[in-house]
Amino acid sequence: MRILAAVFALLGGAACAQDDVTSAPGAILRGLDKVNGHTVDVELESGQTATVFGLDVALGDCRYPVDNPTGDAFAYLTIWEQGRTDELFDGWMIASSPALNALDHARYDVWVIRCMTP
Repeated sequence: MRILAAVFALLGGAACAQDDVTSAPGAILRGLDKVNGHTVDVELESGQTATVFGLDVALGDCRYPVDNPTGDAFAYLTIWEQGRTDELFDGWMIASSPALNALDHARYDVWVIRCMTP
């Protein structure tokens, strides 16, 4: 719970420091299979779910600073194992600090690369 509070505080501070943020139509995520070292980049539109190795990943929203579209992105992700209903991750993930609020999985890792800007 403390981590979630810290993330929201950081996101709120980032939004104020950047003056204004906007939602993007989607995001680019990267997945890693830690066992064999394979990576895959996935483009997701907001509201869409995709399979990244053995995980299902749903993108709720991706936001970025209006004055710097290539700047720091943050995305709301929900992640669960295929065929299961319990969530492994549900929250905001920040592109520049993925370890701040990270997926905790023994084999797979997923993080935000950037928002897809129009």
